[in-house]
Amino acid sequence: MILMSPPCQPFTRLGLQGDVSDPRTKSFLYILDILPRLQKLPKFLLLENVKGFESSSARNELLRTLATCGFKYQEFLLSPTCLGIPNSRLRYFLIAKLHQEPFSFQAPGQILTRFPDQDLEDLFKDKVIDKVGEASSSLSSEEKNLDPDIGPDCSSKKSLPKGAFLFKLETVKEMERKHDQDNDSSIQMLKDFLEEENEEMSQYFLPLKSLLRYAFLLDIVKPTCRRSTCFTKGYGHYVEGTGSVLQTAVDVQLESVFKHIEDLAEEEKLMKLSTLKLRYFTPREIANLHGFPLEFGFPDKVTIKQCYRLLGNSLNVHVVAKLISILLG
Repeated sequence: MILMSPPCQPFTRLGLQGDVSDPRTKSFLYILDILPRLQKLPKFLLLENVKGFESSSARNELLRTLATCGFKYQEFLLSPTCLGIPNSRLRYFLIAKLHQEPFSFQAPGQILTRFPDQDLEDLFKDKVIDKVGEASSSLSSEEKNLDPDIGPDCSSKKSLPKGAFLFKLETVKEMERKHDQDNDSSIQMLKDFLEEENEEMSQYFLPLKSLLRYAFLLDIVKPTCRRSTCFTKGYGHYVEGTGSVLQTAVDVQLESVFKHIEDLAEEEKLMKLSTLKLRYFTPREIANLHGFPLEFGFPDKVTIKQCYRLLGNSLNVHVVAKLISILLG
């Protein structure tokens, strides 16, 4: 079996998207070049990459090579949420097996967004129809195309539901998505993955400067939430777009803190924001969401920043384990 996770930078949608012209793709293309010339081909392949790889030239070359070698394959766009884990981490996966019967669930030219043993009706309802289509059912708001009801300044053309409060830089659609996720009982609550609060947690609280500067950009979740955004390698160092932060003062209402906060003086703003007791998820908690066993740990010499970087480049263990089980089954 060959497990592959080629460098993702050439395919990230926020990057330059150099694809096959990016030097970091050379090692992957080399593997594709020598694969048909091996005297003994591997029986199984599993490949992982970022959302965006499915529309790349590198992916097209991969599929051509697999077909030449006689592999049967299936592509997926999967997030841990499909296994009931409250963390969005959408990734491209491909599983392939050599000279055997096609997968029973195989959908040629299509990318599945659920595991094949989940409800078949939902599986084929949510599958990507063409080769470079969007897996809309699994994407976060940042990954979807702009909504026609959302203005270019992130303001909404729709009216808010009665009594709802819209945060700055948050659209109606985003608010509704978060509400739907938090009411999805098929997904566990974050509290099942958290460490007990103790004195050591103080090092994870957001600095005052970050609170003031990024308050309206934070994705804030409570222990009872059933969602969190993708944790990247910049988590704990950068604030915007690197992962959710945890509100530990669970009895404080976000609306009461943020409403009219822009009209307050800086010191008053800070006092209000401080009542939320916002902190970063600890490396152990992110490892829990990724499915790493309790006995997993980092060497003492590894810094917290290095832990976040490693976890940000990691995979969800449960998702990969299930794919391997399907592949070998």
